[in-house]
Amino acid sequence: MPLIELTATSRVTVFPLEGLTVAYTTQSGDERGLGNIAVVALVDKHGGNADELWWLARDLGGRNGVQEQARWILTQASRARMVRSGDRPDTTWTAYIQRRFELDALFANHDVLMTGRIRWDTNWAHSDRT
Repeated sequence: MPLIELTATSRVTVFPLEGLTVAYTTQSGDERGLGNIAVVALVDKHGGNADELWWLARDLGGRNGVQEQARWILTQASRARMVRSGDRPDTTWTAYIQRRFELDALFANHDVLMTGRIRWDTNWAHSDRT
């Protein structure tokens, strides 16, 4: 899939995951604003390959196929948001999507998972809290 660039302003949850710094936000697939698309991406300032999320999912929770791996990634992101790990409201961000995956059923209120890298306003990116 060619690299897709998305820019938006929304709540972003940043959390550590096995040595990676990961960000989670949502987008809507239509005008209803349901947030059915999950964007789970590596924080760009830390480098790395976005496939690392999928490798972790395979090794730690999704050995039975890519659907299970996608659900594992979404579980980690949802868990971090529920415990309010690194919540950043109204953040303008840009994500570089490397993989778009359609789930076979709604999971954690999402039917699409997009992964890649993400960056945001430099003031926030240099915060000690990320």
